Amino acid sequence: MSLPPEKASELKQLIHQQLSKMDVHGRIREILAETIREELAPDQQQLSTEDLIKALRRRGIIDDVMKELNFVTDSVDQELPSSPKQSVCFTDKQSTLLKKSDGTRMADSTTMLSISDPIHMVLIKTDIFGETTLVASYFLEWRSVLGSENGVTNLTVELMGVGTESKVSVGILNIKLEMYPPLNQTLSQEVVNTQLALERQKTAEKERLFLVYAKQWWREYLQIRPSHNSRLVKIFAQDENGINRPVCSYVKPLRAGRLLDTPRQAARFVNVLGYERAPVIGGGGKQEQWCTLLAFLCRNKGDCEDHANLLCSLLLGYGLEAFVCVGTKAKGVPHAWVMTCGTDGTITFWESLTGHRYIHKSTSPDEPPIAEQSKPLYPYRTIGCVFNHQMFLGNCQPSDSVEICVFDLNDESKWKPMSEEAIKSVCAPGATTSLPPFPPLCASTIDASVTSNEIEMQLRLLVSEHRKDLGLTTVWEDQLSYLLSPALASYEFERTTSISAGNEEFQDAIRRAVPDGHTFKGFPIHFVYRNARRAFATCLRSPFCEEIICCRGDQVRLAVRVRVFTYPESACAVWIMFACKYRSVL
Repeated sequence: MSLPPEKASELKQLIHQQLSKMDVHGRIREILAETIREELAPDQQQLSTEDLIKALRRRGIIDDVMKELNFVTDSVDQELPSSPKQSVCFTDKQSTLLKKSDGTRMADSTTMLSISDPIHMVLIKTDIFGETTLVASYFLEWRSVLGSENGVTNLTVELMGVGTESKVSVGILNIKLEMYPPLNQTLSQEVVNTQLALERQKTAEKERLFLVYAKQWWREYLQIRPSHNSRLVKIFAQDENGINRPVCSYVKPLRAGRLLDTPRQAARFVNVLGYERAPVIGGGGKQEQWCTLLAFLCRNKGDCEDHANLLCSLLLGYGLEAFVCVGTKAKGVPHAWVMTCGTDGTITFWESLTGHRYIHKSTSPDEPPIAEQSKPLYPYRTIGCVFNHQMFLGNCQPSDSVEICVFDLNDESKWKPMSEEAIKSVCAPGATTSLPPFPPLCASTIDASVTSNEIEMQLRLLVSEHRKDLGLTTVWEDQLSYLLSPALASYEFERTTSISAGNEEFQDAIRRAVPDGHTFKGFPIHFVYRNARRAFATCLRSPFCEEIICCRGDQVRLAVRVRVFTYPESACAVWIMFACKYRSVL
């Protein structure tokens, strides 16, 4: 009996966190380097897998891991009519206990042949400044190993580029696949090939039928009103490999385990992931590219559609009725954001790039306003369609203006729905045309305290050098720097919850720290990257911040405080505050 997907996801997160805590990957790298240096003969070109395993066993790495991760199977004397309750429990003792009550039986080869989800591999390039670039994204069909002798097979795959370079080869990858533990009975290669061929045929037919249906739906949509042709109704979108996929396949309910506690915290996490539009070669407007979730998380940045798809998936995981909205912002710029529908009819817009939330209140253009109506706070102008993992609806109201739009999604005179069965045929979990299950979010590997201190020390050095070039001396006041911490914590809390708290204590402390006749100036700024030099250059572009850094006067004391707030996938919010105090001279 297998674990449910949500339990399997949580179990993976727990194991990953424990291995990260043990720094297993770092220890393996050290042993690998040591083994190559001490034991590899000069005529050998590479270290075999067997030699590496022996080295790990000899140095006790495998034993240490097994001591930390103990799998215990509970046996019961009596079979219960209901399915057994599965629980995963971590203890604070020396060893970690993963407790399961359904056994650990290995699936047979026939069952594994029916698992059509490929292995998604993403290749990322990271430069010396920590900037990441997506190089390749590849879906590996792994089931050929089920028909190989001894459960081992070697593959050579060609990796292609992404976006505009999706037809350009970036390299060859040699892969060794091995079943562990070995299967009791392997399948013939003919059976495996036949299964894969049948699935490809079935997939092609489902895609063809959905395309025929989508074309018919679009014709009917245009017959309602010819002006619909200019609305942003996005049924298909290209992924990083240039493959057209139904937009509904980019969204699936995603549970964050214990890494994110609330929907608003999830919105903050998505907000601190970097924003980067798909690169365009030459002119002609925006390049079309929606990233799959794994590719987006691996490079930690993406376009507005990537952010909206991730936020919608997380909100669905929290049990909300969430949709991705496709429309425009000011000046007709195409944009995507998220909408949730409350049980009381409240419509809330979530801006995935900023984390801001807006309550939508529809206005009727036919009724004279009782009082002068305020301008909407949200930046959205028009909306063409909304979708999630199960539904797709096109806006067929006379006007596509968000301000007067009615979001009664059950009213087919206002929203034209696509068949949920048609969407399910190509987007439901397990459908051969859909993307593989979303990977679980990984806990951050960043030490917030250490990173905060490192950035702060680098900024102090940069400020001192900058002032030296101007002929100014620099005196730092550690106590004043420390007093800035509550303000930074308050700013992050407000970004996450939209509630302001803690400023009163900060202001009172500053008043006590600044003597009579002295002036205090402070400048907070927020970044989503950890490059101190880049952050300092940005700060200098602010006249107010430059005034603090280049402060001249009597008894000038400078302060800087950095606070890094970590989120899953090593995303982070970096708050920096520069401050100075000096004696006012008339």
